[in-house]
Amino acid sequence: MNQRLKKDVKTTIFIILSALIYSFSLKVFVQAGQLFPGGFSGISLLITRSLKTYANISIPFSLVYLLLNAGPTVLVYKYVGKRFTIFSVMQYLLVSLFVQILPSYQITGDIILIAVFGGILSGFGNSLALRVNASSGGTDFIAIYASTKVHVPTWTYILYGNTVVLIIAGILFGWQQALYSIIYQFCSTQVVTSQHLRYKLMSLFIITEKPDEITAKIFSGTRHGITKLWGEGGFSKQPKCMLFMVVNAFEVDDVVEAAKAIDPHVFIDISKSERIIGNYYQKPLD
Repeated sequence: MNQRLKKDVKTTIFIILSALIYSFSLKVFVQAGQLFPGGFSGISLLITRSLKTYANISIPFSLVYLLLNAGPTVLVYKYVGKRFTIFSVMQYLLVSLFVQILPSYQITGDIILIAVFGGILSGFGNSLALRVNASSGGTDFIAIYASTKVHVPTWTYILYGNTVVLIIAGILFGWQQALYSIIYQFCSTQVVTSQHLRYKLMSLFIITEKPDEITAKIFSGTRHGITKLWGEGGFSKQPKCMLFMVVNAFEVDDVVEAAKAIDPHVFIDISKSERIIGNYYQKPLD
């Protein structure tokens, strides 16, 4: 089995698990608490519940969910990546299927537990898709498209956008469910933010006596630039070189291992970069 096929098989498995976990969260927690999740699933529920309550019209959740995803799908297919789009479409198609076939079940009647653990489970399901360079579609598409443009995570801004949906839900169905839905969405967003490392940037300060060898080793696995600054050890009085570079959070371990393989005595300081200005290579999604 070639490397590409192995990667696709792994991605498919993660996508299926992602869709199953997210659908389970919708059927067991969201439905039990009458909550409104974030993104297009929340908008879909708002539309279907509103039509059922105020017009006595029943429309399947899956139909509305698929229609809402159509526009953003075209956007990311054109500007982000074909492989990313294909697997993301697979994820939200499976969600639509699982929501239809999974039975409803109420684990607990405690609305706080429903909101917290439902949100955590939802975020974990979405994170599985993001981990293999896919997504759950909908507002994830929008967030990732925006992140590719500004090179910073935008999930928190999506949470702000979901507030509008919750305000409408509060007006139509009462503020209690809308307010508990904020807890659900906050927990979900925090899990996704902590797990999705693609747009988190880290600064590395590598102090070594073998700068050329380490630089060559790092360049064999990454395209990020490195700046060399020469100095002198304060105690040893020996010449030292500091290599400075910025990488994505998921690349840190690879860079550290590369540096240590050349110089076991290397000293590395790792810190979070809030923002960068200037040319920075971001590996594109497939």
